Amino acid sequence: MSGRFCRVEPIDSTRHGEALHAAYATDREGRLWTYLPWGPYSGPEELCARIDAVRASGVRPEYALIDLMSGEPFGQASYLNIDPAAGSIEVGGIVYASAFQRGTAATEAMYLMMRRAFDELGYWRYAWQCNSLNARSRAAAIRLGFKFEGIWRQANVHKGRNRDTAWFSILDSEWPTIKTAFERWLAPENFDAEGRQRMPLSVLTAAAHQS
Repeated sequence: MSGRFCRVEPIDSTRHGEALHAAYATDREGRLWTYLPWGPYSGPEELCARIDAVRASGVRPEYALIDLMSGEPFGQASYLNIDPAAGSIEVGGIVYASAFQRGTAATEAMYLMMRRAFDELGYWRYAWQCNSLNARSRAAAIRLGFKFEGIWRQANVHKGRNRDTAWFSILDSEWPTIKTAFERWLAPENFDAEGRQRMPLSVLTAAAHQS
């Protein structure tokens, strides 16, 4: 999946592992991993081993997110909880290096994965879940056009703690207007000479849900 700012490609420990570990290492305090059931990693070998284990399990297709400007990976994301019979698929396992959070490349990566799920694979429901305490993830879901559905209380245990899970989704009936919002946001004319956005994505996706 290729865009103007990033490429989303199947993850490979040999090609992506060391570079991803280096990108994540800029997070000195380990905040990337607070609400995830894995990480931080002791070194690139541990990250590579996890990439290989997920790939071998066949449970979820995992991708590396590549910054086209540098050619280096800056994050990971997966499709998971895939249920073709119900027409439902989820995006998750998302990690971005600190410098790319809420950035253009990271946002485009989410759009590319969303577009494939709806336009190419024909799913009807695209879901997002996160720890209910993870304010950043909840805000990201809303910014990206997901609708809040509710909380599953004590839905899981991560790192020895009960987790209440916040659920969000986009439906196929909502996708056309959300897609248009992304395309307006990603358009070259929405960015000034320094690369600053003129119209925030959150404004465009909020308007899409009101149309």
